[in-house]
Amino acid sequence: MKDLVSIITPCYNSAEFIEETIQSVLNQTYDNWEWLITDDLSKDNTVEILRRYNDPRIKLLVLEKNGGAGNARNKSLERAQGRYIAFLDSDDYWYPEYIETMTDYMQEHNAELVYCNYSRCDEHLKPILKDFMADTVVTFSNLLKTCRLAPVSTMYDTKRVGKFLFPVKSKREDHVMWLNLLKVIPEGMPINKTMAKYRMRENSVSRKKKDIIKDQYLVYKDFMGFSTVKSLYYTVNWAVNGFLKYSKIFN
Repeated sequence: MKDLVSIITPCYNSAEFIEETIQSVLNQTYDNWEWLITDDLSKDNTVEILRRYNDPRIKLLVLEKNGGAGNARNKSLERAQGRYIAFLDSDDYWYPEYIETMTDYMQEHNAELVYCNYSRCDEHLKPILKDFMADTVVTFSNLLKTCRLAPVSTMYDTKRVGKFLFPVKSKREDHVMWLNLLKVIPEGMPINKTMAKYRMRENSVSRKKKDIIKDQYLVYKDFMGFSTVKSLYYTVNWAVNGFLKYSKIFN
């Protein structure tokens, strides 16, 4: 029997895009999954849309207080029962073979963490940059300088290491969680195949690189416990790599 995959999704005011995301999960060729969606007190009709889907694998939790994406992901992770943990934000999209390809690779290669290529798209899912390529084995060391792992394109195996929660006091919670994970998983393996679409919305925090230098510095200073000099060194590396990654969309 196929191992259960737990899909972790935070959502907030996602009504405009959530149905495309839902359909991408329902279209998966791998069917043994549970989808743990935590709504962070949306003000639009996101919850109403989600409740239209009568699939027992979709498990919705509506929070009574807005706590941010990291907190919402943690609420889903706390309920997750699957061996494999996958992440899908409420405005992103998976190709039908995503789960099957990722889990097959992990089983065949005894890998504990894998990531794949993904398309970088506008709000209409039209590519606006070249696909981000999974062409490097990821380690704790090289992840310090640039974050190659995106929730939409990364999956890990909990069998040995368990589940990893997100820090709720960081605006760079993804990067902190990946770094913590790669302290115990030696390497993340690349799958050089595009199987996901990342929607780069106009108000996306990840597009405002100049505004989050301080938050990135705190990743190293507060969460990794590095010295000031070492934290500045890695922040500069991250900023340069981030600019190269998204240079065509900076004003």
